[in-house]
Amino acid sequence: MKKIPLALMAIAVLSGISTAFADTSDIKAANNQVGFQLVSTYVDYTETGDGVLIPPGTLDTEKGPVPGYALSVSTMHDLWLGNDYIEAEYDHASGNTKYMGGLLGPPPTPYGSVVSTSGAALTNFSARYGAGFMVNDQFMLTPYLELGHHEWDRAVNMGELYTHNYYGIGVLAQYTPANRTVLSARATFGHTFGSNIAINGAFSGPLGNSALFRVGAAADYAFVQNLHATLDIEYTSFNYGISALYPLGGGYYGWEPDSSTKYTTVRIGLGAAF
Repeated sequence: MKKIPLALMAIAVLSGISTAFADTSDIKAANNQVGFQLVSTYVDYTETGDGVLIPPGTLDTEKGPVPGYALSVSTMHDLWLGNDYIEAEYDHASGNTKYMGGLLGPPPTPYGSVVSTSGAALTNFSARYGAGFMVNDQFMLTPYLELGHHEWDRAVNMGELYTHNYYGIGVLAQYTPANRTVLSARATFGHTFGSNIAINGAFSGPLGNSALFRVGAAADYAFVQNLHATLDIEYTSFNYGISALYPLGGGYYGWEPDSSTKYTTVRIGLGAAF
């Protein structure tokens, strides 16, 4: 009788375990649920001078974590293309960030000469549609289209509200390494539109739009068939372009400089599968 090397036997056993513990139904269960998450969004915002109205360089920054919550619902069923994927999300966060800047004058003071805290409220709506393709029994790829809306109520000066919409395309990759466990990664490339700023008691006007980039990773574990624990981390980056000049009276003008915004968001929560 021919002997089978121990290493080959181990590989065969592990392969059998992997097949037994991995099932595409786990991926579909993760894609058919209503969820509630606690959220922490780290804000990293920077305004810069344009070198025309004021010297180039950093004007002010806001940084810090802002806590909140999120609601989500997703479904995957055979509707039109097969494994049609629909997801909608809402999240809201409210707290404070660390503000660092300077005075425009006269006379102006350098960046870093003014340090304080600033209130921040973040609100997001988004919706996706895509179709999943099974690569093998453990792996699914889902290209999708996404639309969304973002608001940042910034409690500086008299109060400033930044808003924009965005559209994008992306892909969701999901892998189930073991029974009841789904790991995922996603990337979205898009563009903002309808960017606007409204400053209380002063002016409201459009801002420049920009490319939008988002990447994320998540884990979903089913305690039982219908109760899931979720963990998600996501990074988002976009810019606002300089606004026009707006009269404020008395010979003064208001405007909004170029800025860059980066968010790092962590969500942890529970989901009810259906």
